[in-house]
Amino acid sequence: MDRGMVGTTGRDRLQVAVHRYAMAAVVTPAGELDHHTAELLREPLERCVEDAIPKIVVDCSQLEFCDSTGLNVLLGARLKVEALGGAIHLAGMKPAVARVFEVTGADAIFTVHGSLDEALKE
Repeated sequence: MDRGMVGTTGRDRLQVAVHRYAMAAVVTPAGELDHHTAELLREPLERCVEDAIPKIVVDCSQLEFCDSTGLNVLLGARLKVEALGGAIHLAGMKPAVARVFEVTGADAIFTVHGSLDEALKE
C-alpha cells in the first residue's frame, strides 16, 4: 500500500514544473525520479522537443533521487532534441544524483552546470 513514504510507488513523489522562455525551457523535476515516476518527466520533455525548443535546461536542484529509468528518460530526450539541432543542459545536481551520472558516464555526454543561472547564461 502506498502511504506517500520514500520508496513507495506513488506518482506523487515527483512533481515537474516547466517554464518557457523565448528560446529555452526550464524543466524542474522535484522529488524522486524512478521507474514509477519517470513518465511525469518524459511527457513535458517530449512536449518541449515537439515544440522545437532549442535549449532545454533540466534544473535538478530539487531532485532527490534518480535511477536508471530516470537517466534513460533524460538520455532519450537528449537524442531527440539533438536530432533537431538543440541541446539539453543539466543544472544544480545534488551529490546523490550527480553520482548516478558519474558512475554511468552520462555526465560526459550532457552539458552539466553548477546552477540554473549558469545554464541559462550559456
